[in-house]
Amino acid sequence: MKIMIRTWKLANNLIDEIHFVDMTSLDAITRQLPEGYYSTFRTFDGCTRVLGLTTHLRRLYDPVGTPEVSDLSLRRQLRVLLEPYHPDEARVRAIMTKQGEAYIAIEPLKKLPSEIYEKGVRVEPLKKLPSEIYEKGVRVETIEMQRETPRLKSTAFISASDSERKHIAQEGIFEALLVKNGKILEGMTSNFFYVKYLRAERSDEYSPRSVDEAQALPQLRASSTGFDDFASQPSAQREAILYTARDDILLGITRKTVIDLARGRGLEVKYELLKRNQLAAVEEAFITSSSRGIVPVVQIDDVMIGQGRPGLITKELASAYEAYVIEKAARI
Repeated sequence: MKIMIRTWKLANNLIDEIHFVDMTSLDAITRQLPEGYYSTFRTFDGCTRVLGLTTHLRRLYDPVGTPEVSDLSLRRQLRVLLEPYHPDEARVRAIMTKQGEAYIAIEPLKKLPSEIYEKGVRVEPLKKLPSEIYEKGVRVETIEMQRETPRLKSTAFISASDSERKHIAQEGIFEALLVKNGKILEGMTSNFFYVKYLRAERSDEYSPRSVDEAQALPQLRASSTGFDDFASQPSAQREAILYTARDDILLGITRKTVIDLARGRGLEVKYELLKRNQLAAVEEAFITSSSRGIVPVVQIDDVMIGQGRPGLITKELASAYEAYVIEKAARI
């Protein structure tokens, strides 16, 4: 049984469903279309709302001179296409080729009524990320690779990174971090953040080391200082900085939201790349994307991050982001 992903080609007054030889994933479908631009997002409130839809669509329309479908028409047709998926949710990929052809691919987040599919097609729900992903964090790896045009979300990058995508899937690695000149830029499908405490409370035994070495250490003592009460803590206890890249990356929609949320809560944000040989100095790390939110990172290559579990700042920002989504996701 496979997930049923459906794809449509759009015109201003026409929606035409199309089929591909390989329909196993959104990436597989994208690789079979002419080169262009795309954006991927998930729905909320029973497929009626999306966070930052205007910005998602600008990724398609800004680089294309003569789109075949207007922004308003695409929104209207997207609402129609999502109606059968209500009251559940879906992941959507909007694609526009360099010639201006528009496509919508929809991946259901739960099993849908059989009558919306062709007779004989069996479907199963797309599995949402397990809660333990957010509770325990994930392992990622670094790879020497960059986007050719970082500011554009080009479908060409999906094809160029296909071998690495297959590799991390086979190895059970959650994400690949793109590296340029020994410095981490971003994730292959996400943006990357890391945290350093300027004055961290640590046990005497603690020093950053590899995952293998860390397994032999006693349980590390967690700091008693929470992110919620940063503002009320003495400066010696509450000084921490959130870092992320600014140049040579795709400026993600969730990335901007997280930066705004962090600054609004009094956390300093700096734009500074992390050198791969300085991983051991990082206290917390996480990645962000529109469909996954904030995902804690607890291991990069063979280096354990912080105490090997999601940090206080990561968890607080994740909670703040969830609340923001509920409040700000707008009707399609």
